[in-house]
Amino acid sequence: MKENLIERISTALGSEKTLEGFVRQLLEMLELVTEMESTYLTHIDADGIRQHVVYARNSKTMQIPEGLSVPWEDTLCKRALDEGRRFTCDVPAIWGDSEAAKALGITTYVSTPVMLGDGALYGTLCAASSQAQQLSERAEQMLNLFAELISQYIRKEQLLEELQEANAMLTAVSFTDELTGLPNRRAVFAHLPKLFAHARNTTHPLLMAFIDLDGFKQINDRYGHKTGDEFLQAIGERLKELAHEDDVLGRLGGDEFIIATLDVSDAQTASVTAFKNRLSARLIGSYYLSGTKIDYAGASIGIIHVDPSVSTPDSALHDADAAMYEDKGRRKQHQACSQAL
Repeated sequence: MKENLIERISTALGSEKTLEGFVRQLLEMLELVTEMESTYLTHIDADGIRQHVVYARNSKTMQIPEGLSVPWEDTLCKRALDEGRRFTCDVPAIWGDSEAAKALGITTYVSTPVMLGDGALYGTLCAASSQAQQLSERAEQMLNLFAELISQYIRKEQLLEELQEANAMLTAVSFTDELTGLPNRRAVFAHLPKLFAHARNTTHPLLMAFIDLDGFKQINDRYGHKTGDEFLQAIGERLKELAHEDDVLGRLGGDEFIIATLDVSDAQTASVTAFKNRLSARLIGSYYLSGTKIDYAGASIGIIHVDPSVSTPDSALHDADAAMYEDKGRRKQHQACSQAL
């Protein structure tokens, strides 16, 4: 039987991908070696007020229900830890005032703490019976071994969660423009294919705007780079106010920005004009930066209507860039005519 248990433990360690699956196998094995009616794993909440039965195996009359939550101060587990008494076959005589033990009908009880790597108490691994039973030395050894294995598994899961969180943070940082907080060029090129796929699936066209901030160099030269940075940040905030949750918005670098959105209207020309007007109206106007009022005349904006079944993100971006330069040319020509007059 010993060899069979070792083989089962090894198999469980290698095959089980979740804490629940692993613990349930150990609870079944713990029942075999202790010959108790119920085996269960508990968890003590962070403030040490309540103890919760996380997983339980009940094979006979006595039932320790999963999800059971009792005051930690009233539990046999806390008494056992405080008194150094991990096993008793006469609970009514020793801890007769425990309401939880009375309610569950526990006569024989054994437990061992499940400690985490930082020394914190996670909970307890327990076995109990309504009948008076003895505990063999081998059963006690297996109980302690199982508690240590569960502790290691929990630490492994916690480490994986920490690594996943760290990886998510690194990904977020690598996809975020440090100055404006907008998605950066890398993020834009990662998210555009998803937006194009969504547009194809919903049979909607797209609107893509390529924005170049005219006069940005003059702002930098006249007011300094700090004010120039604040201006870029303010532009980013104004663009955020226009973008929807599923839009792709980002700073491509320098004074260039992009925004792509689904076009749910039926009028192609009207939607392009309306989108450009909204962007222009939002970007033009007064900016108060470092105590200085800057009246901004607006940006060059190239807006294109995109058929996602024909265009790719790269080709659409190239077309939007070309449209922006056309708009820039028109703006310069208009400005020259205004000055001549």
